[in-house]
Amino acid sequence: MENHGRGAAPRPEGGDRREPDPLPYEGVWRFTAPAVDASVPQARHAVRDLLHRQGVPAADDMVHGLLLIVSELVTNAVKHAALLSPTLAVEVAVGADWVRVSVEDNHPYRPTALEADHGRTGGRGLLLVREVAAEAGGMVDMEHTAGGGKVIWVALPLKPARLP
Repeated sequence: MENHGRGAAPRPEGGDRREPDPLPYEGVWRFTAPAVDASVPQARHAVRDLLHRQGVPAADDMVHGLLLIVSELVTNAVKHAALLSPTLAVEVAVGADWVRVSVEDNHPYRPTALEADHGRTGGRGLLLVREVAAEAGGMVDMEHTAGGGKVIWVALPLKPARLP
């Protein structure tokens, strides 16, 4: 996993404000993986281990939600983009008060969140991602990449674990 320096806010704001010194856990890390089923748990474990290793002060429920989001986004890339995108990229950016995870592939198709259909067993991954993000007070977006693919990202507020 590569560390690409200090993270930027999910939606940077303009201005000439001097940014405070970064906290020890702030940064951006990116890794690639083959678009195969085995990459789903590997990506989830890599993100979990990264958060732990960096000492990110996140509540357990936020981490669980973030790992569910990673699983869903990587699964979508494996299931729907592997034909045109044999590799995918996962990026984790951690700021002072947020965590952003994104999954990038080279397939131009932009999926949409389906409405819940209780008769189906699949097809609701992005709906679940949007619901988890909304419940945590986060945001979800999808953008085209310069190479014609897409990146789907989710930013969640970083709320420190509550002490008993």
